[in-house]
Amino acid sequence: MKKRIILVDDEPLACSIIEEYLENYPNLEIVAECHDGFEAAKAIAEFQPDLLFLDIQMPKINGFELLEIIQEEPAVIFTTAYDTYALKAFETNALDYLLKPFSKERLDQAVQKWLNKSSFQMNDKAKIKESLHKQPEEHLRIMIKDGMKIQIIPTSEVETIEAYGDYVKIRHKGKTHLKNKTMKYFEETLNSRQFIRVHRSFIVNIDALTKIESFEKNKYIAILRSGKRIPISRDAYTPLKKMLGI
Repeated sequence: MKKRIILVDDEPLACSIIEEYLENYPNLEIVAECHDGFEAAKAIAEFQPDLLFLDIQMPKINGFELLEIIQEEPAVIFTTAYDTYALKAFETNALDYLLKPFSKERLDQAVQKWLNKSSFQMNDKAKIKESLHKQPEEHLRIMIKDGMKIQIIPTSEVETIEAYGDYVKIRHKGKTHLKNKTMKYFEETLNSRQFIRVHRSFIVNIDALTKIESFEKNKYIAILRSGKRIPISRDAYTPLKKMLGI
């Protein structure tokens, strides 16, 4: 049975080059060519490919965000014109990383690595998502998947992020959304001039803060515009005051 491949790149020429390079592989079949992330998500659900050639910078949603919204991930060979996306980490944890323009020989090397690899380990996928997901636009938006719906939330509109087991609760416009990420991830990714971790379990958007109240000696509560009350840890109190200029 032929192995199914999907090409995902917003540049048709880039897809054409990969298609040409793969002509010498009779056991591989390109089942779809997609030029944005949403189109790719539909094709992946329909064809259930064995391998993606996946660009990073694309319209609508980027390559990493695409991996977040699909149910079952195939093996992934990343392709990009940029060398700023943690190249060493990609080469360590991803199946492969091709920097455009790449030669047929370089693509052959990546394909052979895939063909010789018995399986794409789940822990590899997790490492890609968690450690390589940070891009310039990552601090500007958060993708939420709710069933078949995909919502893109501007981080400027997020009120709080709260630890919730293996997930976090993202509070946005009075609603709470669950996302399978860590507090550490958001602490490192979000704009540090706008968000601060005020407690082990809470990250707060400074713009949502109205006042700080003392309720016991050296114990404080952050009061948000929504009326929500958030505890402030002793270690976070001084950095929070400095951030607020008080």
